[in-house]
Amino acid sequence: FGTHALLIVTLTLIPATAAAQSENDATREDVYPPLWDRAPESLLDFLVKDNKIVINPWNYQERLGVYKNMLNSSAKYFTAFGSQNFGNILWGLPLQHGWQFRTGRLADPSSVTSCGYEDGDLLCISARSWWSCMNYYLAVIPFLGAVEAGLFGQLQYEIEILPPEERKADFCYSVADCRSRNPKLMDEWKAYFEYLLSTEHKAGSPATFSSFKMDDALGLIWRAHVSSIAYALPKFQDRLKYFSDPEANFGQDWANAVDFIAATHFSTDLETTNEFQAFLPQRMLTEGDVLPSISDFSPQQNRVLLSMRALHKANQLTGGLLLKLWQKAMSTEAGRKLGRKLIEDLASS
Repeated sequence: FGTHALLIVTLTLIPATAAAQSENDATREDVYPPLWDRAPESLLDFLVKDNKIVINPWNYQERLGVYKNMLNSSAKYFTAFGSQNFGNILWGLPLQHGWQFRTGRLADPSSVTSCGYEDGDLLCISARSWWSCMNYYLAVIPFLGAVEAGLFGQLQYEIEILPPEERKADFCYSVADCRSRNPKLMDEWKAYFEYLLSTEHKAGSPATFSSFKMDDALGLIWRAHVSSIAYALPKFQDRLKYFSDPEANFGQDWANAVDFIAATHFSTDLETTNEFQAFLPQRMLTEGDVLPSISDFSPQQNRVLLSMRALHKANQLTGGLLLKLWQKAMSTEAGRKLGRKLIEDLASS
């Protein structure tokens, strides 16, 4: 059955494999998310008030700072995978968030407020945006899981996460709050960071991480990632109404594609993530956009978006069986290697 799934998915993706090489000769500055150098470097760079570190995740720079702190504190586990922490598999999350910001997907899609717009508060993240809300569960929850796991050591202050101006009940705001509302999600993100911590042999000098296995780490981070999306998808279905049909479809196609990508334990280091984000749309989709002939998108972008649409439809038509078969095919390292090769061919053929 696994081989059949592989075949079906291959056939679905073939239209995109022709030449999905986008403009990914990124210059050094734009390998990082926008405003990366201005994001808080350490937890004490956030506001400290009444013995609490106060973080506003509805400000792009501060949400980016949450990622930067996780990357900085986990850098030592990835020294064997390249310089400058580029091999850290947490890069996938802030780079995706940076793409959302750069393409206007964090702004208020209802246009009722000026949140996220250049003539208003550009750094504002809107709680009306489906992308913003989905991303909260891939930013704040991982961060609080890292806090609970002890990634930042013993903190002298409590962490307080500020709520948005509206729809406050859709989110949780502290380790205790998130644990009471989403124990499974917190457990899965905590497990990833506990795995990193467990590989450190402090007896050696300098510290060595001989028990660290990249495939194990990728398995844990992807399991948590997929759980975050599965939890948030039904919760934020109502936010899709603010989007054009093509954008709403694309968002759901992308969420579905992530399930398939996750099963391969695809690497989410800085370089690989940048290569694959190159064929994501550089703006919001509008009513006039019809795949595969969106005029200001490259042929490669059109093909990749069309393939994601086809993959989502195929998975829906089979009642999710396609994903289950794919996951079965990806249950061995040999299968995952083949799966990753398929995805890589998408961007390099």
